[in-house]
Amino acid sequence: MTFANIGTLGAHPGKRDELIRILTRPNNALIEAGCRIYEVGAHEDDPNTVFVIELWDSAAAHRASLELPSVRAAIVEAMPLLSGEMGGNHFDVVGSPLRR
Repeated sequence: MTFANIGTLGAHPGKRDELIRILTRPNNALIEAGCRIYEVGAHEDDPNTVFVIELWDSAAAHRASLELPSVRAAIVEAMPLLSGEMGGNHFDVVGSPLRR
């Protein structure tokens, strides 16, 4: 079953774009770990928030990815940019009209 994680990360004022640069660096280890989609977004009306949409092979694959050296390094680098405001939802995907 596919696992989805959709969240928001609050950035300190003026740090959103720097956070986006960290989150969008190419990382083939994520693909190997079972990540199928990792999209990062921003909205002009919310200059201190980063939006992230992730689709994984499973919740276990998502959890395991947090132990990858490249992911751990990105987390350490991103931490000073984060305001602590985070939100989101995660769920098991049960279907889509776009695939069979």
